Parts: sequence; structure tokens; C-alpha cells
Amino acid sequence: MLSRVANCLYWLSRYIERADNTARIVDVNLQLLLESRRLDPTQLAAYWMPVVESTGDQETFASHYPLATGEAVTEFLLFDLRNGNSLATSISQARENTRMVRDQVPAEMWEEINRLYLFIRSAAARELWDSSPFDFLQQVRSSSLTFVGISYASTPHNEGWHFIQAGKFIERGDKTTRMLDIRHASLPKRGMPATISQADALGWSAVLRSCSAWDAYKALHGSEVHPRLVAEYLLLSDEFPRSLKFCVDRLDNSLRAISGVAPRRFSNDAEKLSGRLLAELQYSTVEDVFEIGLHDYLDQIQIKLNLVGDALFKTYIFQPFLNLEDEILVQQEYQQQQ
Repeated sequence: MLSRVANCLYWLSRYIERADNTARIVDVNLQLLLESRRLDPTQLAAYWMPVVESTGDQETFASHYPLATGEAVTEFLLFDLRNGNSLATSISQARENTRMVRDQVPAEMWEEINRLYLFIRSAAARELWDSSPFDFLQQVRSSSLTFVGISYASTPHNEGWHFIQAGKFIERGDKTTRMLDIRHASLPKRGMPATISQADALGWSAVLRSCSAWDAYKALHGSEVHPRLVAEYLLLSDEFPRSLKFCVDRLDNSLRAISGVAPRRFSNDAEKLSGRLLAELQYSTVEDVFEIGLHDYLDQIQIKLNLVGDALFKTYIFQPFLNLEDEILVQQEYQQQQ
């Protein structure tokens, strides 16, 4: 497989997953706000700013918006093309990467991504957002699920498919940690809270809903919502498809399927780093997580996932060029995508 094709398949999957997660977090925070009492501007800023911080784009946001109001944050996260991680930007990038490999993907995949792209850029999208934010976000999420279904049911499960899976699971694992990190301010720096307030419980249930984990979590733990149980489920569950451990396991499987290396072996840095991270998760407990501190632990995980992505790029995508100018151009393009 050409490295250019592998790169496009990997990134189109990451961008669709990124758009889906952005829609999830905005949807849940809007619903949570409806259940809160009337908030003044200072309280609203404290409510919305952690959402921006979870994406790592607080500096970009601050350079364009004076206050973290609901209108400003949702505009920044959904429609602002100056934000490299906004919903509109992610869908545009997914469409561009798909366009470059149309001969490598099913026609249904291109049609679905192109349909979503045209919808996001239309006046109808703004009208739907203004009249019914829930329906707007639900349409984005439904399209993302359709993409996942097409990739499973209509795409040959070969090298290209595994690059799609690697992109999806590295992005999903990263976003799960960022959704969890939104609530770190309600916790002590290290250790677990003895008790939590009703407002905090509502906030932690919102994290579960943003990961579509609420029903599965209730089936396991009932109605009890505690940071320890939520973190354990979203980080260390073997079965839930959006847990960090599940994502890293599937990422590791796809990397080894691409190279053909045997289990518990590695042939490149990407496999070494993913296998090491998976082993850490397999032999960790939630007590270990809170002993380090949830925020610090999640920061470490995000760094490790980025290192896996960098190693994958160096192994399969980056190829040496005959002149320095071409090499610099490719590196700049990759950094913009990151």
C-alpha cells in the first residue's frame, strides 16, 4: 500500500471520530446546562471553559473570543474554521482525505462523508442548529455511526482497513481521556474524594453520557455515580468500546495486523509503544490512577498516545526525500494535522 493512501485512510478515520466526539461533548453539556440553575456570566465561563480546555485549544479560543459564553464556545467548537479541531474543520479534512483515496474506499463511504460535508456547509445546518441543537448534533452523530458501519460491512478487512481502525481508536482513546479530564477540578490533586455533591454526581453522569456509557454503566453499577467507578469504567473496562483500555487493545491489534508481527512481539516503535501502554493498562488499577492524580495520569496517557501516532507516521507514512524542501513540506503538513 502506498504511504500516501495509508496516511489518508488513517486521518479520514481520525477526523470523523473527532467530529463525532465534539458533537457528543457539546450535546451533553447543553443538556446538563438545562438542568442547572440560572448562571451569571462568571459562572457560565467557569462552566464552558473546561470544555474548551479538554480539546487543548484554549489559547486559540482566547485569541478570538473575549468571553467563554455558551454561544462563543459552541461556535468555536462547531463552526469556526479557525479552530483546527472544530466540527466543521474535522469534517472538511475527513472529506479531503477521502477524496484523495476514492478508489480505495467504498462508494457508500465517500457519499456519506460528502453528504455530511455538504450539510455542515449549508444554510440548513445553521438553521437546524438555531432551531434544534439536539437534532443538529444527532444528525452528525448518526452520520459518524453510519461511517463506522460502512467501514465494517463494506470495506475489505485488509491493510487499509487496519489503518482506518488505528486512526479511529487512537482518536477515540484520546478523546475519552479528555472527556474525563473535564471533571478533574472537582477532585483532590491526588487521591479519591470521600464524598461528592449532587452537582458533582450530575457532572460525572454527563461524562458517561458524552461517551454513550450511561446505560452500560448503570447495568454494572446501578444508579451510584462516583468518580472512582466512572474513571475505572472509562479507563480500564475490557468490554466497553469507548474505554481507554479497549481502544488501546484494538489499536495494538491493528498495528500488528499491518506488519504481521506475532503477539507479544514488535517490529517497530509504534508496536513497541502501543504494546507497552496496553501492558500498563492491563496491570493497573483505578487506585493507581488516583494515587498519581487523575489529571496528571490523563496527561501522561495523552502524551503516550501522541507518541504512538508519531511512531506510526515515521514507520509507515514518512519516506525520505531527495531534497530538504520536500521533506520540510511534508513535516509541516503532518504537524498541521496533529
